[in-house]
Formats: sequence, C-alpha cells, structure tokens
Amino acid sequence: MRDTPKAVMMFAAGFGTRMKHLTKDQPKPMVKVAGRPLIDHALDLAKAVAPDRIVANLHYKPEPLLHHLANRGVQTIVESPDILETGGGLRNALPLLGDGPVFTMNTDAIWAGPNPLAMLAGAWNPSIMDALLIGIQVDHAVGHAGSGDFILAEDGRLTRGPGVIYGGVQIIKTDMLETISASAFSLNVLWDTMLAQGGMFGILYPGQWCDVGHPKGVTLAEEMLRNANV
Repeated sequence: MRDTPKAVMMFAAGFGTRMKHLTKDQPKPMVKVAGRPLIDHALDLAKAVAPDRIVANLHYKPEPLLHHLANRGVQTIVESPDILETGGGLRNALPLLGDGPVFTMNTDAIWAGPNPLAMLAGAWNPSIMDALLIGIQVDHAVGHAGSGDFILAEDGRLTRGPGVIYGGVQIIKTDMLETISASAFSLNVLWDTMLAQGGMFGILYPGQWCDVGHPKGVTLAEEMLRNANV
C-alpha cells in the first residue's frame, strides 16, 4: 500500500440547503464565485498537486455537475438512492480512489493564499499520522461564526475543542473505513477513532479562507479575493 496521497476526493453531493434560492435549480458546487463555479476553484487546487486521479461524489441535482465535469479529468460517482454523507461517500468511492491515503476536500470554500493541498503534502508523515487537517485561525476565517473545531497542540496533534476551524481539506488514511458498519456516516465517526489513538494532526493555513455556505458567503468570498489580488 502506498504511503503518499495520489488521489483527491471532492465532496460534491450535499443538498446546500443553507444556500436557499441559489441551490433551488443547481447543486451548491455550481454556485458561481467571481464568475466561476465553486467546483472549478476547488478543481484548480486539486489539479495543481498532480494527482493520479480525482473523484467527485454527486447526489443532489447531479446532472449539471455531470455535464460540467465531463472531459475534465474527474471521475464521478452518483450516490443513489440515498446520500452517504462524507464518510460513507469516501468509502463508496474507494474503488476509484485506490489504496492508501487520499486528499479529501470540500468544494464550498474559497482560499486566498498558498495551495492547502500542497501544504498538506509537504507536512504529511504517514509513520505517525492517520489524518492531517488544515486548520484555519478564527481571525483568518472570513464570514465564519464559531470558536473553532479543534485544539492544535505544539506537536501538531489535534483534540476536539475551540481553537482552529477545520478548513475542509485533509489527507486521511482510509483502511479503518471498513470497520464502520453504517452505510451513511460522517467522517467524524472515523475521526473519533483516530483522535482516541492520537493519530490526528493539523497544520495552520497562513492565508485567508471563506466558507461559502450561505448566500452572503458569495459576496464575502469575492471581496476576499479582490483584496488578496490588490
């Protein structure tokens, strides 16, 4: 089994209910920020690390994404009849992703700064890590309310609690997915096991990050990008 991530899993199956009217007729990854669909911003980051394969899971209104991603080097898998959530979706895609650790990324965030996947690849140490997450300092998160998801220790280990926000991008080993009996489940279930074993680590993102989870997030992300390019 390989130790370095050579595949990217892009989560694109969600309902996007918080986006209200913007997702009435299209899936959230097709919502445009700065004139381009969210999925394209994510795809730029994914392709920049030259993976062997990129896989996207789809569920809600998949047709626009199937059409948009055709002939763009992305393998798609439509979850039907039920959505499988992040953990179940990742496990369902393993035949396409292959063995070994993979990058996973949410497709509803905009980044202003270095490529977070490249940062993770440079810090990845499979001898001690089960997962390596990008953490966002609260004052670097644009339009995000909350005190954070994880506490980041000096040695890089994570525990749950207020501290840094999970930025939605990680490298994660997938072998323990087979131990989970549920068909649909969050990656939090796998994380709980990894946290208990001390195998979850994080690094801080030095740039800015915007979670485009609601309509106002589109405007905030565009402002962030304009300011970053000044």
